[in-house]
Amino acid sequence: MIHRILEDRIKDILGQGKAIVIMGARQVGKSTLLESIFRNRQDVLWMTGDDIDIQSLFRDMTSTRIKTLLGSAKVLVIDEAQRIADIGLRLKLITDHVKGVQLIATGSSSFELASKVNESLTGRKREFRMFPVTFGEMTVHATLLDELRLIPHRMVFGYYPEVVSSPGDEQVVLKELSDSFLYKDVLSLDQISKPDKVVRLLKALAFQIGSQVSYNEVGQLIGLDPKTVERYVDILEKSYIIFRLGSFSRNLRNELKASRKIYFWDLGIRNMLIGNLSQVENRTDAGALWENFVIAERLKRNAYNGSIAQCWFWRTQQQKEIDYLEEENGQLHAYEFKWNDKKSSVHVPESFTKAYPDAQFQVVTPRNVDEFLL
Repeated sequence: MIHRILEDRIKDILGQGKAIVIMGARQVGKSTLLESIFRNRQDVLWMTGDDIDIQSLFRDMTSTRIKTLLGSAKVLVIDEAQRIADIGLRLKLITDHVKGVQLIATGSSSFELASKVNESLTGRKREFRMFPVTFGEMTVHATLLDELRLIPHRMVFGYYPEVVSSPGDEQVVLKELSDSFLYKDVLSLDQISKPDKVVRLLKALAFQIGSQVSYNEVGQLIGLDPKTVERYVDILEKSYIIFRLGSFSRNLRNELKASRKIYFWDLGIRNMLIGNLSQVENRTDAGALWENFVIAERLKRNAYNGSIAQCWFWRTQQQKEIDYLEEENGQLHAYEFKWNDKKSSVHVPESFTKAYPDAQFQVVTPRNVDEFLL
């Protein structure tokens, strides 16, 4: 079993009187993580919000009733908690009135779950985001050399746990996964009035990784107004399918100030959407895949490490660009990502160095990516 970084962090805070909320897309390993943490314990009550009877049970929940249901259990795990009506108030009821019980809730959509628990559990919870398996987790599970060699494979098939654990069957597993969380978790949301357009939107975004995205242009392409495109993008981001990277602007008049790039948390899902699972060396989008891979893995690393770094890309109206900027504790770092090692000699735009003379610059290639991601 692949050891997940969050396991140690969650173990450290058990029994401290706060609810634990774990959010991430379906099949990233939330349930498996909790099963590993509580593997040898008999005092855990497991529930899932996908079950109709559990939804009904919580609809009429009282502190007396939950105490009776818990019995001698000291831990209550509620999987896919966003499916339960008024879950925030139900969790608050348990946290406030059922002492000595560790409450853990998981959810696959922060759009639904976060809005339901944030206000109700202010000061009463610890929240974690969980992602597909990371480069760092795999170097521990196997070896650094093995994982470096597998990077081209990961750029095609991604890091979902079942995909990683099913060599030879990646395509079949990816098809099941993409259908599962696209149709079950996203297209069923009340906020999605045109589900067919969401699929077309995702495909359009999949073809634009590494490029600036115009909501107006995308909307014209798929038949949606820009505001609806932005709303759907927000939902897709909060469902852990994509993430946005904004543009950095501080000193120069010609820096782009309201632009964004959109990437996928998992490239296997992205490649399945566009129907292209061919090997990296045969692809024209290898550079974009590399950029998406490295940025997603860096953001996963930062999230698990508790980093407070802010991140952007940088571009001017004259098309001068830097792939990725990161600032933490007042230090600005600039990075260019090159899949081809032979093109690793990159000159920083003069306009950037003049505007930000203290920024540190680095080119990240397959030869040194471990320094960037570990």
